[in-house]
Parts: sequence; C-alpha cells; structure tokens
Amino acid sequence: MRHRPRIDANQQAIVKALRQAGASVQSLASIGLGVPDLLVGFCGVNYLVEVKDGSAPPSRRLLTDAELDWQSRWAGQAKTAGSPVEALAIIGVTAKPDPLEQLGKVLAESMARAPK
Repeated sequence: MRHRPRIDANQQAIVKALRQAGASVQSLASIGLGVPDLLVGFCGVNYLVEVKDGSAPPSRRLLTDAELDWQSRWAGQAKTAGSPVEALAIIGVTAKPDPLEQLGKVLAESMARAPK
C-alpha cells in the first residue's frame, strides 16, 4: 500500500500562480517513484515540474535518488521550481513584481543607509 505523498509547503502557491497565468495543472504527486509533482499545460505545450520548497535548507531542495533516476530515464524534459516565480519562468511567464514588496525593500535599504 502506498503512503500519502509528501507535498512541499509551497506547492499550493505554485499551482495557484500557474493557474492564474492560464495554465492547466494536474498533480502527479500521488504516483511517487520519482515522477515529477506537476503536469502543466500552457499554450499547447506540456511541462513536467518537480516542486521543491525554496525556503527549505539546501539539502532538502535536492532531487531524491528516485527523482534523479526517473529523470535520467525520461526521454523528455522535467524542470524544478522552488517558488511561484520559478514555476512561471518554466512556462515562459514573467511574474509581475509586487509593488508593496518592492516598496518595503526600498525603505529597508534607505533605513540601512541612514546615519545613526
């Protein structure tokens, strides 16, 4: 009997971003055996996407032995995404920057440069 698949913490956000961009997304996570987590269709092209949690320690972002084995035997392409922005880049969509996030970075940089 197969155990419940481990879903990376950011997979829901990645799926949401892809769907908002107009992509079809099908989870393949329950297959296991090193098969990538997502099948994504966009503008007539299919993409296999392995999701890794970009906020996890680097050792947790590496492909497992099963994933490496599967990809070495697959005659097509498979990409890895650690964030919604990376997933969108795989399908050729540039994410629009969040203006509030950009403002926060500018303010933080200004505060850091301000005389104490």
